[in-house]
Amino acid sequence: MRNEKEKIISKIALQKKNPNLKLRLKKRTEYFTDLLFYTLFDSETEVANNIEILEQTFNELVALSCWKHKSPCDKMWESYLESLPIILEKLNLDAQAFIESDPAANSIEEIYLAYPGFYAIAIYRLSHELHKFGFPLVPRLMTEYSHRLTGTDINPGAQIGNSFFIDHATGIVIGETVIIKNNVKIYQGVTLGGLYVNRKLRNVKRHPTVEDNVTIYANATILGGETTIGKNSVVGGNVWITASIPPNTVITHTAQSKIKTLI
Repeated sequence: MRNEKEKIISKIALQKKNPNLKLRLKKRTEYFTDLLFYTLFDSETEVANNIEILEQTFNELVALSCWKHKSPCDKMWESYLESLPIILEKLNLDAQAFIESDPAANSIEEIYLAYPGFYAIAIYRLSHELHKFGFPLVPRLMTEYSHRLTGTDINPGAQIGNSFFIDHATGIVIGETVIIKNNVKIYQGVTLGGLYVNRKLRNVKRHPTVEDNVTIYANATILGGETTIGKNSVVGGNVWITASIPPNTVITHTAQSKIKTLI
């Protein structure tokens, strides 16, 4: 029995071909993400003290994730710290968009505490800045943590403008090369994705562009890097779009329903 166990252990060790896969990077990233959110929003959290802890945690993430990265990850903290007030300003605009757009919202505090869409946007914005710096792995782990909590999948590479509103959040997918301009509203189940999956499309614009003041209703699917939704347009629920839409357009899906009496 001992020999058999040793053989099994040997086989497992042989298959572990990636010596730099440190799973605690995931847990430390989640801790870092939570700490960032509390530092920016919790009125009972002391900012100065948390900034010191955030820096220490950031240095841990550098050691765990930058083992083969060419750029000096340890130099990123100061730049990232300088960006936090700007990110917070954008998030406060997002929260204001929520309170102005959702009649079910009873207070601004409710937006920050209870809305998964706002949380998903917050973690996206915090991760996007690190993505811009070229920090490996961590931005994606941050948004995947948010994805698990909210049901909203926003790639940290997406470019999203000011006053962004996500209602209900669940099932939303926003791809890596999506561009969303200002004052856009998106409802549950919306996909902003690629026409197809191919490794050759890496670093290519393969996801849609959404211009200013667009509203996209539930379960709409918009695909393709050349697809643009023109400003001031409304995309109705369950619509499938793979070509550009001009400004000031309303797109609707008409489903035929038949009513039959049983008696």
